[in-house]
Amino acid sequence: MAVSINITIGQLAERTGLSVSAIRYYETQGLVSSERSAGGQRRFLRSDIRRLSFVLIAQQVGFTIEQIRNQMASLPEGRTPNKKDWTRMSKGFRKELDAKIEALVQMREQLDGCIGCGCLSLTRCSLYNPADRAGLKGVGPRYLLGDRPESTEKQANSNG
Repeated sequence: MAVSINITIGQLAERTGLSVSAIRYYETQGLVSSERSAGGQRRFLRSDIRRLSFVLIAQQVGFTIEQIRNQMASLPEGRTPNKKDWTRMSKGFRKELDAKIEALVQMREQLDGCIGCGCLSLTRCSLYNPADRAGLKGVGPRYLLGDRPESTEKQANSNG
């Protein structure tokens, strides 16, 4: 008895833990593709189990569908990532993860202080952000977005 390389969407859902509608969504996003049987049913490759597992892992660590799609597009003929592919792709992911980690550490360290939002309601804001100098850099919580109080001070002094 020959083993079929094609599986139904229900079988794919069972193996990945995804709902059928999630698999259809990922298909519309170009992350997996199916062929239609004579009866019009979707048929997926067994390797799509690993492909969707890769998608789920990448999403868990914070990557967007677009970022994942871009990584998967680099695979020859849309094949499933193997160990060598994952090593190559993870180098790009690591750079982005390192940047996110750095931003989170900075946010954690500054969480109880002035965030450069311009509210000037905290006592400390008069020290860290007098006259809303952080607002010169743009809108939002400037210090949590990566601006430093020193950089806004320098810009304020150079502007006037």
